[in-house]
Amino acid sequence: MLNKTGVPTAEDVLTVTPSEERLKKGPVAIIECFQEIPCNPCTEACKQGAIQPMEDINNLPQLDYDQCNGCGVCLSRCPGLAIFIVDASYSETEAIVRIPFEYVPVPRVGESVVGLNRAGEELGTFVVNKVQSGGQKNKTYTIWLVVPKALAMDVRSIRLGGLRHAN
Repeated sequence: MLNKTGVPTAEDVLTVTPSEERLKKGPVAIIECFQEIPCNPCTEACKQGAIQPMEDINNLPQLDYDQCNGCGVCLSRCPGLAIFIVDASYSETEAIVRIPFEYVPVPRVGESVVGLNRAGEELGTFVVNKVQSGGQKNKTYTIWLVVPKALAMDVRSIRLGGLRHAN
């Protein structure tokens, strides 16, 4: 399915999903990298040692969820925009999903944006909690989005400008 549509299957996503117990402990990286290509910036960026060293640069990254503190450095270094940070400990009913963003205009804190799933389908309107710049050399912003906990593993992109379709 991924090779035909660019969208991972539910089974693909389950292979990179931490346990509910780990999700409740605080921020953790979710590496949705499903294709073996020569790439390892995430491994090099992880100072926690949570992303395991690769024997071959074509290997998929492997994350030790217990070592990951959700710092997000790997997210900003991933050229494929395939890493997200989920913090299910944000509140009783909501989670923070940190999303890489490389478009302009960049949303502002407090702004409502449309959350999209992996297939680009609208999941609702959500509030931007924080906007983090990647710095001078890295133009990837990190958008911190407040979403219902039930959608934390589904919201993977945003669009500005409001809903286009009734949900």
